[in-house]
Amino acid sequence: MPATPETFITGEIKRTLDERFRLTLPAEFAEAVTDEEGHTIVAKERYGCLSLWKASDWQQRIDDGVALIRQKIQAGRMEQKWSEVQRLGRLLSSRYQPVQLANRSRLLIPEGFREFLDVDKNQEVMVVGAVVCVEVWNPKAWMEQLRLDMPEFGPLFKSLTD
Repeated sequence: MPATPETFITGEIKRTLDERFRLTLPAEFAEAVTDEEGHTIVAKERYGCLSLWKASDWQQRIDDGVALIRQKIQAGRMEQKWSEVQRLGRLLSSRYQPVQLANRSRLLIPEGFREFLDVDKNQEVMVVGAVVCVEVWNPKAWMEQLRLDMPEFGPLFKSLTD
């Protein structure tokens, strides 16, 4: 489900992982990524970055994508792409995990996701609103992403608003 202007998630804040790999999110970020049943999805985005989504929104995105792939398989349009379909399956199987935020705002980063984030306990992370989700970044990876993306801000904004 696409974000509406009222639900755009923005902002950037430093936080520290505690000794048990828990992260306390700002209340507005926690609320934005928790669905009515109290569920959140943590997903591997790119090395050094995890994203947090409302579980219901994430499931809708996955269901829509899988339905399209099933249609293509049934139509015989994937015969030459089985290795790619398997690759997608492996990535889907290991990409995300449902979680519940403790006390409505504390995320325990699951094992397997900790290594991907590449931040040790008692170290800082950057928590960033990415309009439709919240991202948790290794600070070095975040600075590198900003270095790459910031020069393109103007053209990107123009292309999305034209």
